[in-house]
Amino acid sequence: MSLAAKPKLVMIDLDGTLVDSVPDLAYCVDEMMKALGQKPWGELVVRGWVGNGVDRLVKRALTNTLWEDPSEEDYAKALSIFMALYAENTSGRSCLFDGVIDGLEYLKANNYQIACVTNKAEQFTLPILKDMGILDFFELVVSGDTTAKKKPDPLPLTYAADKFGIPYGDCLMVGDSMHDVKAARSAGFQVVAVPYGYNHGIDIREAEPDAVLASIAELKDLLEAI
Repeated sequence: MSLAAKPKLVMIDLDGTLVDSVPDLAYCVDEMMKALGQKPWGELVVRGWVGNGVDRLVKRALTNTLWEDPSEEDYAKALSIFMALYAENTSGRSCLFDGVIDGLEYLKANNYQIACVTNKAEQFTLPILKDMGILDFFELVVSGDTTAKKKPDPLPLTYAADKFGIPYGDCLMVGDSMHDVKAARSAGFQVVAVPYGYNHGIDIREAEPDAVLASIAELKDLLEAI
């Protein structure tokens, strides 16, 4: 698998691609459940729920399903508890995936424009990027509340491309989920994926990205092969 053309702008997802944020998210989910008088789920279960934003994560914890919705009352109460917990526990248990720094340093050294495009709200996105020591790599950060729609809608991607004034065909999306691939395809971007992230147990190869990389560090070989 390879790319058809060398991109001018590389957009990279956050959770499951750059950062393993599940330990913090799972802690907050479990503490939320305890506060609601319910049993905690544990990190392994929560790992299968991450990837579509905090609002959906809270709904999954309440319903133990991927897409069913709890009552508005239960959801509002739980979300309030979770948001307070996550504000205090955004990054202390999280870590970068292997190869992230090498990959970002390569892109920067070779004058690629770099943006982070995530479904995570800005109030959590910027602190975790800063705490992980990678915020300064990105010329633009598009969070889940930056635009009116989130991935898999293409709007966050096209918004970023328009900010740079770069044609969509000259953009590359790097992510870990079906939503990243779908958003990229809808936007007319090239797209590559990593296999270790949060895709609800589905092999990301089933989404048919242009390439699958073992780590962000492999962007170097992929781009230099073009």
